Amino acid sequence: QVQVVESGGGSVQAGGSLRLSCTVSGYEDSSYCVGWFRQTPGNEREGLAAIDSDGSTKYADSVQGRFIISLDNAKNIVYLQMNSLKPEDTAMYYCAADQGRRGRWLLPSGDFGYWGQGTQVTVSS
Repeated sequence: QVQVVESGGGSVQAGGSLRLSCTVSGYEDSSYCVGWFRQTPGNEREGLAAIDSDGSTKYADSVQGRFIISLDNAKNIVYLQMNSLKPEDTAMYYCAADQGRRGRWLLPSGDFGYWGQGTQVTVSS
């Protein structure tokens, strides 16, 4: 059973940075993908970035250049470094995982099989 746990959320002032962590366990295969999403009340979930186990990445246009996704394969942790944060980045952030190197296809659809509980990020002006 694949388990996904996010951490690292919190409050930050506009212009600041935060790094979210996503720890994934229970993979059956060494080939996998992980994505980061966010959602605010009343709005649709937004895909932000995805990374495959071979390190290939995909970003949404909205965060390209500000957010960086990275992978520590040895620890099975995926990070989302968020820079130049804006109040509109305030949201619940979710990590999702699945088997196979399919991040660039799963990010737009959000069809990852395993999801974490989310971590809140609040950016104040």
